[in-house]
Amino acid sequence: MTEKQTNPESPIKTEKRGHVLLIGFNRPAERNAMNHEMLIQFSDAYTRLEREDDLRVGVVYAEGKHFSLGLDLPDIAGVIKTERRLPIPEGNIDPFDVTPGARRTKPVIVAVHGCCFTLGIELCLAADIRLAATRTRFAQLEVQRGLMPFGGATMRMPAAFGWGNAMRYLLTGDDFDANEALRLGLVQEVVEKPRLLDRAVELAERIAEQAPLAVYATRASAVKARNQGDEAAVDGLLPAVLDLLEAEDFAEGERSFVEKRKARFQGK
Repeated sequence: MTEKQTNPESPIKTEKRGHVLLIGFNRPAERNAMNHEMLIQFSDAYTRLEREDDLRVGVVYAEGKHFSLGLDLPDIAGVIKTERRLPIPEGNIDPFDVTPGARRTKPVIVAVHGCCFTLGIELCLAADIRLAATRTRFAQLEVQRGLMPFGGATMRMPAAFGWGNAMRYLLTGDDFDANEALRLGLVQEVVEKPRLLDRAVELAERIAEQAPLAVYATRASAVKARNQGDEAAVDGLLPAVLDLLEAEDFAEGERSFVEKRKARFQGK
């Protein structure tokens, strides 16, 4: 089932396709630089993904020639100075996962093209799976503007790239291409632009076919290991597995295996 939810002129577009929520950047004339209104709507979309049980996976993409040039600083700098953080509404999910509050538990795939600068890279690093079009250019160029990254790059880029690779780009602000992004681990696949969104949706639908509680528990264990260490993740394994063994989806998974058919998971 496809269900469009937003005004086509909105800076963030959302569209439900079955269990997948498509979230589109929609300021192409400004090369999808994220202003205050766009950031709030983006956070609203992530919050919707998190709260609606029928939604299982998010896909972030962009309209126009570029994914994003990052923050629209003339618009949003004053708000950041006042709030001393990205202005995410209280109770909402922060797509960049750097402000206090609720945390995302559902998988997100990001598909980038054109220019993917600063906050665009940080969004990729905060997501779970990243795809890039063949001619995408990346740059974490804050140091060239007298700033430093503050959407998670200083924490996540060294973990993803390795220290030397991260410093190579964080400290120079130099740009790099999709093949280098693939080598560094910033993206998992490089796809021709006409197929980029279709491929992201294909992966999202593949994830959405699996048992939702098992998907969320698997991701949660990996996040705990990354953030708190392997020992904390190990301590949580058995309780999580015991919960899954009591779920209806586990029984359905067993039945489908015995009956040699595709499972119909309900997230229960």
